[in-house]
Amino acid sequence: MDSMVREPVDPPAEKWQRVKPALLTVWRLVMVMWVVPPLLVAAILPAVLGAPSWSLLALAPLLTGVWLWWVIGRHQRSWRYLEREDDLLISKGVLWRQMIVVPYGRMQLVEVTSGPLDRKFGLARLQLHTAAAATDATIPGLDPDEAERLRDRLTELGESRSAGL
Repeated sequence: MDSMVREPVDPPAEKWQRVKPALLTVWRLVMVMWVVPPLLVAAILPAVLGAPSWSLLALAPLLTGVWLWWVIGRHQRSWRYLEREDDLLISKGVLWRQMIVVPYGRMQLVEVTSGPLDRKFGLARLQLHTAAAATDATIPGLDPDEAERLRDRLTELGESRSAGL
């Protein structure tokens, strides 16, 4: 009697959630605020002091800004999170990838914060605090409503999972 060999069935693909694209705008705006002042000083000050050839020093902050523009874009696209049955996964990084697994039962505090720039662009940041300080995790660039929903859900799951401890 021939036995049928069955191919393993893949589980349904997990739906990773990405952060909002507005986070890229905020990060790039902050980068420009840090790069432009040294760029202007390096470009203008030598000419004012009578040594215009030293204005070539402005190339350093200019090239740094161009490189950071590209790096920030890749870094923002690498952020994602996944709510699973027993834990929350947070993935980030391009060159150095990091996967953070936060079991619901280990969560002690879930915070939603939003600074002035975040509010201007409609963003919020979710921060998870656990029993071990090394496993604290953050998800930036969330829609404020999604951050509040996630906070409420994670708090509820954390309380139900830790009840037996």
